[in-house]
Order: sequence, then structure tokens, then C-alpha cells
Amino acid sequence: MSAPRVVVLGAGRVGGAMALDLAAGGEFEVRVVDASGEALARLAGVPHVTTGTADLASAAAVAREVADADLVLGAVPGFMGFEVLRGVLEAGRDAVDISFFPEDPFELDRLARERGRIAIVDCGVAPGLSNLVLGYHAARLERVTRFVCYVGGLPEVRLWPYGYKAGFSPIDVLEEYTRPARLVERGEVVVRPALSEPELLDFPGVGTLEAFNTDGLRTVISTVRCPEMKEKTMRYPGHIELMRVLRESGFFGKQPVEVRGQQVVPLELTAALLFPRWQLEEGEADLTVMRVEVDGVEAGGRERRFVWNLLDRYDRATRTTSMARTTGYTATAAVRLLARGAWTRPGIAPPEHLGADETCFRSILADLAARGVRLEAAPAP
Repeated sequence: MSAPRVVVLGAGRVGGAMALDLAAGGEFEVRVVDASGEALARLAGVPHVTTGTADLASAAAVAREVADADLVLGAVPGFMGFEVLRGVLEAGRDAVDISFFPEDPFELDRLARERGRIAIVDCGVAPGLSNLVLGYHAARLERVTRFVCYVGGLPEVRLWPYGYKAGFSPIDVLEEYTRPARLVERGEVVVRPALSEPELLDFPGVGTLEAFNTDGLRTVISTVRCPEMKEKTMRYPGHIELMRVLRESGFFGKQPVEVRGQQVVPLELTAALLFPRWQLEEGEADLTVMRVEVDGVEAGGRERRFVWNLLDRYDRATRTTSMARTTGYTATAAVRLLARGAWTRPGIAPPEHLGADETCFRSILADLAARGVRLEAAPAP
């Protein structure tokens, strides 16, 4: 029996790591598609991996590239993720997706159901693992009263002036700094500016980090009944203020401004200046830190608090960044679930739905632990 065929759309750091993980030992036959020949070249000669060049902004190209796939893994930048996922579903293929797109994935639920297909969306570290934990506890508590996720991907060495480098698509990082953050307060959805309400937190093995509001709740706003929910992204102290200065000065603006007779989009200029400085160098170590807290009430009225912690570091043996490990291996664990038929419900499936299923929850955590990524429950208070 031949190995299942997986098409990975996007060959960035995370896309490449996922392809290598799935192809290891011939578990899957993997084809990786990207517009960048340079990105694809990093996968040249890897057993059970083939590559192809295509403009994935083209619906026809997406349909063509996934035509023979058993499963599709989406790893494109957020601004194109929704339409790429639509194209995959229209082609009648199951998908796992990590794209940080702004659109509501449930807008594709009807299409997925009509095609009898499954799309596991937001399947990274946060959103992703954080949703999985919330879904697991929400299914076992009489009610959930509070959910908060603190998460950050950082270089191990903090360097001036930014104290930051990106372990995933830098354009999606800027989206975190500009997209308004949706939170839930007293049972109502409220909107706060990105980078707002900073707070300092201490993490063993990392030190003091600064957390700020980001739009990471996403699907749980509509799938989980909870009166208090928020997600905060973390950076080294000082980074928030620097990004706020740039944003308020107009450097993240999307409307053209005239400079010496030329129309210039500020965000495009900012990206061109920042991205080369935000790229992790080959072999440069990074880390991912996350704390997820879920408060609730058990049957019988007992109040409980559950805390889950993750601290992951760059894998020097495989030269895989921590962000690629934590994001990518969560997604490849979901691919394995679909491949063996452990999740069969057609439609859009956010991670919190998978987390409600004990088998899926334990399977994903076990898959991650086997790769050295450990999300661990703190001792019960």
C-alpha cells in the first residue's frame, strides 16, 4: 500500500519543517509548492519530498497543485490564506491550515460540508495548541469562567534595537501589531487596539517578558461560552513601545503617501526595512514560551484552575527553529489524525473541537512530545 500523498502549500521555515517531519521514514509522500525557488531549494534531494513552483495566489494554480493530494497542508502568509483554503476545499481535498488570515474560517463551513471535506484551521501553537487546551477543559467542566493565553516566539539572544526576530512570516508579525484585538469581557466581545494593555510576566528559564493584546482568540469567541477570554503576545520588554511609536507615526499605514512625486505605501517600505533585520540567521537559536490558564466550575460546584506551560528551544541537531517545531508539529499531528481517520466530521474544525475529543487531544500532545515539544500541565492547586 502506497504512502498517503500530502501537498504542503508554502515552503517557508514552518512549511519546510512540516514537509521534513511528514516525509521522515516514508510515512507520507510529500510535495511542497511555493513561488520561491530559493525556498524550495532547501528541500532538494530530501527522500520522499518533491517540489514545484507555482503562484498560489492563483486559484487555478491551487486547484492544479492539489488535484492528486490525499491531504493538503496550508502554510501560506495570512493575507492569502483564506482564498487558498477555499481553493483547496473547492478541489475536494481535506486540509490542515496554519495561515493567520483575518477572515472568519466558518464562512467556508458550508463549502466544506457540501464537498464532504474537513478543514482543521488555525492549527499552530497559538492559535492552535491553546485552543486545544481550552476545548479539552470546556468539554469536561460544567462551565468555563476564564481563559487566557500568553505566548511568544523570541530569539534566545536579545539584541538592540528591536529585541526581536521572526520565526514565521514577518508580514504576519506586523499584522499582530496592527489588527485590532478581539477580547471577551463580562460576556461581551470588545475590541482593543493591538499592542495595548501591556503587562510584565516572569517565566522560569526565560526571565521577564512583556505581554500585549493581540487578535488570537479567533474561533473560540464563537465556539466556547466563556465570559472572560483574552490572548496576549509576549516580547522582551521595550519592544512594544518601539512598535507603538512606529505605528502611531504612520509607518504601518496601508494608504500611499507622496514622497518626492512618488506614491509610497508606508507598510511596504517598513517591511522592506525591517524584514531583513528580523530574519533569524541560519543556526540562530530561538525559543517559544506559552502559558494557558483555564478557570471553570466542575459539576457539583467546585471551582478549578488549570495551567499549562510550554517552553521549547531551537533544535540544534536538526537545525529546526522552535517556532517551526511548535507550530509545524502541531499541524503535522493533525495531518496524522486525518490520515488514520481519527477525525471524520465534515466542515471547518478549529482545534478546540479536536481538543474536546480525548483521543485527539492525547494524540496531538503525544505526537509533540515524541518530537521534544512538551506542553505540560502544572500541578493542581
